[in-house]
Amino acid sequence: MNKQFKQMFLAQLKITMREKQAWFWGIFFPVILMTIFMVIFSGSSDSNFSAKITIVDENPNPTSEMLLQQLSHIPVLEVETSGNREEAEEMVKNKDVHGAIILPETAESTSILLLVNTENEQGVTTQALSGILANIIQQSNLIVVGATPTYQLQFETISSSTNELSYTDFLLTGMIALAIAQGGMFGMVDLVEMRRKGLLKRLRMTPANMNMYAFSDMTMRFLFSIVQIVLLSLIGTLIFGAKLYINFPTLLVVFILGALSFNALGYFFSSFSKTTEAYMGVANISSFLMMFLSGVFFPIETMPQWIQPISNILPLTYFVEGLRESMIYQTSIFTPTLWAGIGIMVLWGVITFVIGSWFYKTRSIVETR
Repeated sequence: MNKQFKQMFLAQLKITMREKQAWFWGIFFPVILMTIFMVIFSGSSDSNFSAKITIVDENPNPTSEMLLQQLSHIPVLEVETSGNREEAEEMVKNKDVHGAIILPETAESTSILLLVNTENEQGVTTQALSGILANIIQQSNLIVVGATPTYQLQFETISSSTNELSYTDFLLTGMIALAIAQGGMFGMVDLVEMRRKGLLKRLRMTPANMNMYAFSDMTMRFLFSIVQIVLLSLIGTLIFGAKLYINFPTLLVVFILGALSFNALGYFFSSFSKTTEAYMGVANISSFLMMFLSGVFFPIETMPQWIQPISNILPLTYFVEGLRESMIYQTSIFTPTLWAGIGIMVLWGVITFVIGSWFYKTRSIVETR
């Protein structure tokens, strides 16, 4: 039995090594994607924020001087001078500045104008500039009426973790979950080829133990997933400075059940796909949908309200959450909410495995083997 397992494991290893698509989607694609996102977002923080603006004060007056004085005390604003509105508009159109602030032309005027490029209207810098101006106007209104602010806003953040977390940690765990999920969904492509060429039928005619064949295949995929976790963790921590605070019992449970669930999903895709191209098409669509709807790159709470119910039924959502709980928040294995998410993920695996097995056993499929 051990000899048969060894031979089958070596055969699975060779098949996996030859399968370039599985390697790309399971290893190289997550690494490339993680590198791109971390390079773009890892350097962004409130302390690094700055905006280049131009201020137009064509008719200096007491109101414009008061606003100009307040703007000059904001250290994150880099001010470029411009003589008139036309010149300022040209600078905004050419994207030489993030925005132009047109100060009131008379002391009685009650409006201040912010000009931004339409292409940057929804950008973070534009939103920040709007917030800064809104705050200045509010303070100016209070000064004009001689009122003293009664309430003050204090901002603090808390987390279920006792450690200091960053977006890099958030993204790293999301990418690890995505890599393992893609390894399972894309890794069953060899089953389609074996069935199409009649190799599965011939294998069943030999003394080979099919359970041992499935066990060796599962072992190979677990090793593949371990490679994914180690490689991505090393890149994330050593190159991008991510920090991991791992609860190993929780990580082990989430990893095993998650890998099995997504292997079952790949098994399901292979059960009704007659060609490799059809299999890869279904796996690609499923992967891309879950990639952007499961909180891999951004929290689900930031998505539109009508999308969030869809996210809450996808298995990758709970796999991502489970890995974050185990690799960042050090959540205990005995946490009920953790098991609620794991339950939904495992339910996906059980249902897809049962349906896939049924497809494999139907007469129409058997005839093509």
